[in-house]
Amino acid sequence: MKKAKEITSRSDCPISHALDFIGDKWTLLVLRDMMFAGKSAYGDFLQSEEKVATNILADRLNMLVTNGFITKTASTENKTKFAYNLTEKGISLLPVVIELSIWGSKNNPSAQNTELVTLLKKDKEKTIREFTKVLKKKIA
Repeated sequence: MKKAKEITSRSDCPISHALDFIGDKWTLLVLRDMMFAGKSAYGDFLQSEEKVATNILADRLNMLVTNGFITKTASTENKTKFAYNLTEKGISLLPVVIELSIWGSKNNPSAQNTELVTLLKKDKEKTIREFTKVLKKKIA
């Protein structure tokens, strides 16, 4: 498996810079799964309903590791498998992913009103703080 290249920004625009890292759906869906579903193993990500291809998943995981959003460590149960965990940098994207969730739920007529969306409507700031606390415990 080839190593992902470190991403360099195409311009000084903050939006362009952010999109250089998280501008494709697969990267955002991996982050979503880690943040809200607690997924950490390669096989876990493959089971997501969006059905990412194995080569794309491997590429996105490598890119996230190379650029410091997640770590990759040998699994404690099976040394031939790996566990992926968010870093502080990855966790810092939580508010962005939440805002995309809110926007998506408002603009998709068939979107399900998930428990997360309900919590966000009730108290977004508290929900972000609680998720951040849980995610940071995993890296402490």
